[in-house]
Amino acid sequence: MPFTPILPAMLAIFLCAACVPPMLVNRPPPAQEPPAASRSYPPPPPVARATPIVPHEIHISAACKRTEEDGFREEAMVRVSHNSVQTLTWKLWVSRRGSCHFDLDEFKQVQQTPHIELHAVDGSGCKLMVWQDPRRITLAHASCEKHCTPGIYEQAWPVLFDPKSGACAEIR
Repeated sequence: MPFTPILPAMLAIFLCAACVPPMLVNRPPPAQEPPAASRSYPPPPPVARATPIVPHEIHISAACKRTEEDGFREEAMVRVSHNSVQTLTWKLWVSRRGSCHFDLDEFKQVQQTPHIELHAVDGSGCKLMVWQDPRRITLAHASCEKHCTPGIYEQAWPVLFDPKSGACAEIR
């Protein structure tokens, strides 16, 4: 058989093809990812929602006066009869940095159930809220920066009353 230059070229191609790893030779084309709108993702986990406040007929004559180790101090007096606020005066101090002060004559009661709500008459948007759970009665505020020394509002916590004694509730 006569020697032709085509034979060594074919032999070289055959030997090179044998040296290539099979995964590169028989590799399927990359899968195309579906557009973002058609991808199916698992649904997000359910959002934990706060349990609603159970309406209670609130009757309390309470006074809480205490000073915490960190300098937080509060003096609060409240009297509520049949979910109607009769008396309310509340002052709290955030260490020596400042204080907040709330008096009933600066508010108008706008709601009795499921929680008591009072709005500031000055139009500032400040709200005071009172509600009861099995362990305590809470007096809280929202959007009341104008009733506080500048810069301390974020540390101004609610006051908690023991529903049986009317004294300060345990925080534990």
